[in-house]
Amino acid sequence: MTTVPNVSYSITVRLEIRNVPGMLGRVTTAIGRAGGDIGAVDLVGFAKDTIIRDMTVKARDEVHSEQIISTLKKLAGVDVVSVSDRVFLYHLGGKIAVIGHNPIKTRDDLSLAYTPGVARVSRAIAEDKDKSFTLTIRKNTVAVVSDGTAVLGLGDIGPEAALPVMEGKALLFKEFANVDAFPIVLRTKDPDAIVETVRLIAGGFGGINLEDISAPRCFYIEDELKKVLDIPVFHDDQHGTAVVLLAALTNALRVVGKRFEGIKVVLSGAGAAGMSIAKLLIQKRVKDLIVNDRDGLIFRGREKGMNPYVSWLSEHSNRHNVAGSLSEAFSGADVFIGVSAPNIVKPADLRKMTKSAIVFAMANPDPEIAPEIARRYARVVATGRSDYPNQINNVLCFPGMFRGTLDVRARSINDEMMLAAAEAIAHLIKTSDLSEDYIVPSVFDKNVVKAVAQAVSDAAYRSGVARKKLKLL
Repeated sequence: MTTVPNVSYSITVRLEIRNVPGMLGRVTTAIGRAGGDIGAVDLVGFAKDTIIRDMTVKARDEVHSEQIISTLKKLAGVDVVSVSDRVFLYHLGGKIAVIGHNPIKTRDDLSLAYTPGVARVSRAIAEDKDKSFTLTIRKNTVAVVSDGTAVLGLGDIGPEAALPVMEGKALLFKEFANVDAFPIVLRTKDPDAIVETVRLIAGGFGGINLEDISAPRCFYIEDELKKVLDIPVFHDDQHGTAVVLLAALTNALRVVGKRFEGIKVVLSGAGAAGMSIAKLLIQKRVKDLIVNDRDGLIFRGREKGMNPYVSWLSEHSNRHNVAGSLSEAFSGADVFIGVSAPNIVKPADLRKMTKSAIVFAMANPDPEIAPEIARRYARVVATGRSDYPNQINNVLCFPGMFRGTLDVRARSINDEMMLAAAEAIAHLIKTSDLSEDYIVPSVFDKNVVKAVAQAVSDAAYRSGVARKKLKLL
């Protein structure tokens, strides 16, 4: 699948251009013919017979960037002075920092913030540990924890390479929900070591966001942490994806006039996201659900590629016990959901679906089927990408989810809270505004975090996991 030029592969090229009429036009034409998308053009300075300009250009990928630069180097009267990759410039020195709430400018300030005044606060917390939620950063701080084994579409790249992603997550927490989050990457793949490490550091945090940990290890790690911690533990790759998808599907069904109880759903992918999606769909009373993984359809009695989590799916889905390949599940399906691998769905598969079909092809960056093709057969199409309509983006969930749990000092995050978050996201779009290309709100809609946080707080209070009286936002 060919992607369009995008900001993830944007470069700034400094060019020294001969100062004669028409030269800038030649440069822009060359970039356009090479497939680049020109953004800003800035005048930097003058030399004797030349003009120096910075040109920002979006490319499709790294190879395309090199092709654009090569094209510019071949132009007579143009000298490529330097090339800067905007993504790497953005990450220089990291994306987050620690700042103090109060300045330290006098002796009194020092005595209040540190010794001797701080000793009084420490004694108060020693007598009542719950005061750590009001007198320290625990009130508003989440640990973003990863071992780097399942990072984006990159796979097992290790903790250091995962750190930029965890920093980005922490930045999103702060920007969208004013939650202070700190990235923690662990040099171990041992699930028990991860559980014990997080248990030992949990006293400094109000919540734990697990991130980019491979399945099925992530299920075990989350389950064990929930047993030993009294603060929320949330694996966003599982539950954040599932919550936003459920919101999108709620609205897609409103568009096509179908109900959860009456649809057939084909789900490709039984990893972190797939498992949580399946469980929430079952909670929403979807009775006809077929799940596919790398070993084919999951059915009762299958022997290959089984583990306790896949076994659970075999007992709670595929009511007709269909065996075989993914293609064999499409007959009569109303919804396809993909959280698996690129280009595994063919047009012939979509032809087997019902009228007004829904296709959520969310493998990233390349979906299970190109959206342009899916649109020929499905009425509503969604992806995980930002350059197509209906992006299923976890940012719609996790900031508000943790904002809500922190506000009521929840002990955990349960199904009631996740279902409430999905409903809140879905109902931010009025029925009169719904369309095939508008089933989820923008991540920049400031009402999203407020709505999700309030719904999560309400659900936490109703389900008995809130330690603090409900706070109205």
